[in-house]
Amino acid sequence: MGSAVIKALDMIEARKAVYKENGISYYRPWVFLITDGAPYGEDAGIFEEALRRVHADEENKRVAFFGVGVENADMSALGRLCMRAPVKLNGLNFVDMFVWLSKSAGAVAASQVDEMVVLPPPGWASI
Repeated sequence: MGSAVIKALDMIEARKAVYKENGISYYRPWVFLITDGAPYGEDAGIFEEALRRVHADEENKRVAFFGVGVENADMSALGRLCMRAPVKLNGLNFVDMFVWLSKSAGAVAASQVDEMVVLPPPGWASI
């Protein structure tokens, strides 16, 4: 999980660099992690590096990081990684989650850069 998060953050920074080079404005990218909440099969230092990167990128408004735990997820580990409270997917309600995500991204895309957008509550999840 830590390696995947680090890779995602690296890919986002590379894409933003291309946008900047070409004078293209962009919205703060979203990272949407759907997980069982715990890192497996990698050195604990990698998860700690991912945690540090997520927190630094959130604090500096480089990304918005959302954590979603599936059934039986380790919400405490996911909670350490995420700066905003992670949510737990209700059952296998992936369809509603992706519909919400699409509508939310659409609302952001229809806004002005740096405009605050209020997202609808995620009816597919619980905190």
